[in-house]
Amino acid sequence: MATLPYPAAAPRDHGIPFGEAVKIWAKIAALSFGGPAGQIAMMHRVLVEEKRWIGEHRFLHALNYCMLLPGPEAQQLAIYIGWLLHKTKGGLVAGTLFVLPGLLAIMALSWIYALFGDVPFVAALFFGLKAAVLAIVLQAVVRIGSRALRNNVMRGIAAVSFVAIFFLGLPFPLIILAAAIVGFVGGRAGRAAFMGGGGHGSSGGAIVPDAETALGEHVPDHARPGLGWSLRISGALLFLWLAPVAALLALFGPDNVFTQIALFFSRMAVVTFGGAYAVLAYVAQQAVDHYGWLRPGEMLDGLGMAETTPGPLIMVTQFVGFMGALREASGLPPLLAATLGGLLTTWVTFVPCFLWIFLGAPFIEKLRGNKALSAALAAITAAVVGVILNLAVWFALHTLFREVRAVPIAGRTLDVPVLSTLDPAALALTVAAIVAMFRFKLGVIWTLSACAAAGVALYASGLAR
Repeated sequence: MATLPYPAAAPRDHGIPFGEAVKIWAKIAALSFGGPAGQIAMMHRVLVEEKRWIGEHRFLHALNYCMLLPGPEAQQLAIYIGWLLHKTKGGLVAGTLFVLPGLLAIMALSWIYALFGDVPFVAALFFGLKAAVLAIVLQAVVRIGSRALRNNVMRGIAAVSFVAIFFLGLPFPLIILAAAIVGFVGGRAGRAAFMGGGGHGSSGGAIVPDAETALGEHVPDHARPGLGWSLRISGALLFLWLAPVAALLALFGPDNVFTQIALFFSRMAVVTFGGAYAVLAYVAQQAVDHYGWLRPGEMLDGLGMAETTPGPLIMVTQFVGFMGALREASGLPPLLAATLGGLLTTWVTFVPCFLWIFLGAPFIEKLRGNKALSAALAAITAAVVGVILNLAVWFALHTLFREVRAVPIAGRTLDVPVLSTLDPAALALTVAAIVAMFRFKLGVIWTLSACAAAGVALYASGLAR
């Protein structure tokens, strides 16, 4: 298993004041629109190209590790780089700032949705947003697929993963684990098909060598594996994550909505490989069909909120927890219960991200250049394309058709649209959004804004309902 030699050179001060780093992380957080690809490209532009704090190879190595983890890879990349630059406090600040604007924005929009969601204007607004969200998800399939599916082996992995999750209903973590094993074995065997790499890539431009950056090529003292530090930080983060879950379970029992939110999204924090797009279909299905927290169209409304606000797309789970507690919590004012439900969801979703980075990053820093790890990443990325395609199909069914029925097939149920309920206005708006993004390269924010305005116009004209 070959690794590139990165000797522990004599430590040197990178000269980046912590206060300046805080300002840069706040700037990145405030501008982190456009999903994980846009967020990662912006981090690359600011940290690698403009500030030259970290080099190209080190940036991509950190990204590759984050893509192998459950949870939002963009936020975890911020934690990783913040930790590399300023130790534990750097990682904590970078990761917290990355989600803070989105937390506040989604909470405000959730309040508006809960108070005015049945108002025709709000309904019209979200009608338009759903069409744009479907176009955005389809673009994610094409964008990631164009980089990941560069040969028949990778295309085969993507196809198998789609069949496994859409038709067979196999668990998402099992699909990702199988892809990782296939990629790792293929990489160890030196198969060329597995050596194409993965990830979102950089934003273009000249490559910045590690040696020409503030951090340099050497391994910082705090980035060298230390068992004592790893055990201490892991224990503290595990307590912060799981103590509230255990307390809710002990005080209120398993049937309480807050206990269900804590347990469900804690499980999601462990299995959400591949980013938000890859797991949202499962979250939506569970929230709608199993728990009854949302109606089908409301998940698309929530994703529309997440797409139009800064921060990770997985922040949509805050909206799910908000609506679940709003409808099912007893003994509390509904909006107070909803706010607590949203905050609890965010807590158990994002605290584990710090655990994965602080526990694994010191060891991953020693593996820069590991071919088997890169091959496993390439296979996982290919599998994620198939899973995102599953999400696109699920969203399309609930956006374009007013009615979907469950048909039993081979021991499970498959959602099948009632063709007579096709919504012409939704179809026309979705096609327009796809043309805008694919043909005219219109950005995410402009597409969402235009579709929202078109939704209001269609409702006002009586062409949509």
